[in-house]
Order: sequence, then C-alpha cells, then structure tokens
Amino acid sequence: MAEALEVKELEGVVIRFSGDSGDGMQLAGNVFSTISATVGNDISTFPDYPADIRAPQGSLTGVSGYQVHVGGDKVYTPGDKCDVLVAMNAAALKTQYKHVKPQGTIIIDTDAFGPGDLKRARFRTDDYLRELEIDPDRVVACPITHMVKECLAEEDMDTKSKLKCRNMFALGLVCWLFNRDLELAEKFLRDKFAKKPAIAEANIKVVTAGYDYGANTHATVPNTYRIESKHKKTGRYMDVTGNKATAYGLMAAAERAGMKLYLGSYPITPASDILHELAKHKSMGVITVQCEDEISACASAIGASFAGALGATSTSGPGICLKSEAMNLAVIDELPLVVIDVQRGGPSTGMPTKSEQTDLLQVLYGRNGESPMPVIAPTSPTDCFDAAYMAAKIALEHLTPVVLLTDAFVANGSAAWKLPEMDKLPEIHPHYALPSQKYKYTPYQRDPETMVRYWAVPGTEGYTHILGGLEKDGKTGAISSEPENHDKMDRMRYNKIAAINVPDLEIEGDKDDADLLIVGFGSTYGHLHSAMTELRRRGHKVALAQLKYINPLPDNTADLLTKYPKVVVAEQNLGQLAALLRIRINDFSPYQYNQVKGQPFVVSELVRAFETLLTNPTARVIGRTFEAKMLQ
Repeated sequence: MAEALEVKELEGVVIRFSGDSGDGMQLAGNVFSTISATVGNDISTFPDYPADIRAPQGSLTGVSGYQVHVGGDKVYTPGDKCDVLVAMNAAALKTQYKHVKPQGTIIIDTDAFGPGDLKRARFRTDDYLRELEIDPDRVVACPITHMVKECLAEEDMDTKSKLKCRNMFALGLVCWLFNRDLELAEKFLRDKFAKKPAIAEANIKVVTAGYDYGANTHATVPNTYRIESKHKKTGRYMDVTGNKATAYGLMAAAERAGMKLYLGSYPITPASDILHELAKHKSMGVITVQCEDEISACASAIGASFAGALGATSTSGPGICLKSEAMNLAVIDELPLVVIDVQRGGPSTGMPTKSEQTDLLQVLYGRNGESPMPVIAPTSPTDCFDAAYMAAKIALEHLTPVVLLTDAFVANGSAAWKLPEMDKLPEIHPHYALPSQKYKYTPYQRDPETMVRYWAVPGTEGYTHILGGLEKDGKTGAISSEPENHDKMDRMRYNKIAAINVPDLEIEGDKDDADLLIVGFGSTYGHLHSAMTELRRRGHKVALAQLKYINPLPDNTADLLTKYPKVVVAEQNLGQLAALLRIRINDFSPYQYNQVKGQPFVVSELVRAFETLLTNPTARVIGRTFEAKMLQ
C-alpha cells in the first residue's frame, strides 16, 4: 500500500467527463454531482451531448460530455475550463482538450488509444500527446478497459455489459482524487438500478476498484483534494435538474391550490424529462398523457383546465410553433394554462441538444391577434421550481396562459437544491366564480379591480356557460362581432396581463454608481454575475439586472435601466430582449452583446468584451449596437 498523500483544500474544482455517447459520461457526472451536493457543496453542471442517437463508435461527432463545477461557496456557472478532464477514448481527448486549463489533469483510458481509435479520431501520428502539445506529466494514463474486465471476470455478464461499467472506474478514480465517500456513490447506484441489483453491484465493484487504483498507485498526482462547504444550512438537499425542478414546481402548485395537475405533452428534446418525471407521480394525483402531436398536447391541457384542473403542456421551440393556435384559444377563453418552452438551437430542427434564448419574441408575439401572455424565465436549475410555481399561481389567479421560458442549459443542468416547506410557499387562490353568481353567471363577468373573469367549473349547478374561439360579448357571453365589444375585450385582456403584480427588478453590484449596467434574462444569470464580479475585482464600477419576469415587466424596470451611463444587454440570440426593451422604454438604446453558438456564455469572453466597453471612449462611435465580434 502506498503512503497517504497530503490532502489539499480547494475553494472549488471543475471536472469534465467525456467519451462516446454510450460510455455513460452523463451518469458518471450525475453521480459525482449528486455526491457533492449531498455533502453540502454547491454545484453547477453542464451536460453537453450530441444530437445523434448513436454516432459511430470512436468518431469525433459522437463525443458526449458532462461538466460539473463543485465549490465550497456559491457556484454560479459550470466553469469556463476544467481542472480535470476524463477522456475515455481518443476522440474525446481530441475534441475536449480545448476545455482543459493549462495545468489541468487529464485522465485517459489507454486501452482506447489503439491504431484504429487514433485513426477514427483523425490523429496523424501515434504520438497523440505530442500532436496535441500535451505535457505527459499532466496525464494519468490508466488501462481502464483491461482493469474493468479483470474486476468483473467472475461476474455472469457478457463482455458488452462489462464494458458499460468503464465509466464507473473513472468515477471511482475521481472520487479518490477529491476524497469523496464511496458509500454515497453506492447508495446512488443501488437506487438507480433498484430493479437490476446485479448491475448495481457490478457498478459498485468497479467504482470501488477505480477508487482503490488511485489510493494504491497515487495515480501520478502530487496531492488529493477536498472542497469544504462554507455555508451549510440545515435542511434536506438534493441534486436537481431544471426539468425536474419544473415538474416539482407544477406539482407543488397543484397541491397548494387543491387541484389535480394535468400535463399534455409530446416528446421533444430537451423538454421530454418533464413528462418523464411527472409520469412517475400518479400517487400525487398527477395525470400525464403522451399525445399524438404538439397540437393535441396543448389542446388536451386546455380541456383539462376548462374541466377545473391545472393544465400544463411542455415542449421546445418547434413545438411552440405548432401549439400557437391552441395557446390563442386559451387566451380568448381566458383559461389557466402553463406552457413550458425549453428553448433549443434553431431555426427549424436546428441543434436539438444545444441551448439558445431565441424563442423570446415568439412566445411574446408569435400568435395572431392581440394575444398577451405572461412570460417568466427562471435564472437557474433550482429557480425552475419557483418559476414554475409562480407561473401556475399567476395562471390560476389571473385566468391566463403563462409561458415558462427555460432552455437546454438550465433544464439539463443541475444544482444543489434545498427542499422547500410546503406551508411556506405562497398561497394560491384560483379565481373561482362566487356563490352570489349562481344562476346569474356569464363567463366574462370580471373582478372590477383586477379585470380577471370568474372561473366556473363545468357541471356545477347554476353556472352553465359556453366558451370557444369566437369573440364573445363581455356581458352575455354570446358570440359577438360588434366592433366596440371586440375593442373592449381586447383591451380587457391586454390590461389584465399588464396589471399583474410581479416583484420589482433588483440591481446587484455597484447599484448606486455603476459606470456599466449589464442586463440579461433567464439562464444567463450565473455567467453574467460572474463577469460582473470579476470586473468589480479589477476595480470597475459594474452592476447587473437579470430579468425573470419579462411580461409584464416589473414596474421599476424603466427607472432602473435609464439611470446608468452605459447599459449592455447580453443574450444568447441576436438582440430580442434589447428590441423589446427599446419598445417598452422610451429613449432607451442599450449596447448589445449577442451570441448564438448553442453553448453557454464564456465568462472570460464576457469580461473582455465588457471591459472594452468600459474603457474605450470611442465605443459610442460604432453605433448603439456593441457586439462581441467587433472586439476581435
């Protein structure tokens, strides 16, 4: 047994697992992030996988990655570059090496670097380390495949099944490197493979072998490491993805409102996990239907809402195109509906597994007629719970469809989440018809203060009514084509949404005297916050305003955004939020930072761009649009 290494304490570390799509990198990363969250570390993850169902083995296009940033204090992003890269084959090393810090450690399976592997990865020579200019001292070279076969030699498994456990050997080695408790990994695997105990035990055997390999050989590293949690708060925590948090938020809202939850959905990347999660909770009164298409998915959710349930439908950008007519029906019928749009790269099929913020104007204006709709964009995976809960609360209390605008980055990413206490969540009061309206009820009678109509559940005696897609008379509920009535109903629907009370916009950083205000929305919060923090560390006066409520905008938005000498709107599209703010705020012309790469922002690039804007007095000469490409 080798002597124990010195344990060095770190503030945080970024690890990237990479390999073929079938190598289980997402699972390995998920186990490590769950272990880290369980011991109280803060985490931020970024699953990065190809759209191919199964690319050719060992090909450059088939590499799947999972990056996790673990910190003792608050973590805002998955990190620009990683401290440790696990590359399970030659293609993974070639495509993922660019994500490693200059002095980062690289763990490779030497058994996956044979002549055929190198050829498929398009290496020119067999000296792949020199070809990529990698210092061999940074590389932990392990014959992982060979050792996994030996470890499972006595198990009653075929070779293919044994090789599926290779990811667990790499995980065990990383757990040793960062002093993680294997008991937590064992618990995760037994829960994951509860119906296949033999598979669970085989994986546990391999993860232990990987851990022992590191402990016995020291794996050519000078130290092992520990990340101590600095701000532990008592409570129950779990590692939760944005999609799972969204599902939980809808369930909590239905429970709080005393209603059943119905989800009508059609599978689409990257939103399908919401359907998968909610389908597990029939015992909670959740009803899920996988419909034949996006149109019927949305229409069935509207039918559920008409019948008195909390109706919801989940999709991504192409599905929103198809749902738009049904969403308009919910607008004119004024029925509660939560529409979840997990944005992905477009247009058309685009890049199904990549992330963008390019659906903003579509969910705001992508319907015929005047069809206002609240839009909420959560800022992190854990915030998806609160955003989904508030979307349901607004839908039920204001009788309107609400769009929950997430994206692939925040939906697939995960973070440590403290489970909320149900009795501390905001109360939800569906806007039901009043007892005094019995036998006198018409569907568009409204609360005079909020302009919200009263909701009568069909089948309730004394509240017979008809809804539909044709315009109705505001008093009688009968079909009407009268010009004045239509004008009045359009204004009613518009003003009802505009009058919804949402939390004020908050400014972080140098809010009183910033030279530059950074403005973003939704999932870019962590990257923009990190950029602001770095700029302030360098001595600049910088503030951040991250919009979560986009329609209606917070009442104080215009006052805050017009008080700073320079404002830059940063978004993962070509300027949709900037355009909206120009429309909504008089004489407001912000600079723009736009990127449409299907990847998260890179903090170092944001800092470089914003610092140029701060220090370059001629920036205004190039016009009111300030783009990253102008800095190159």
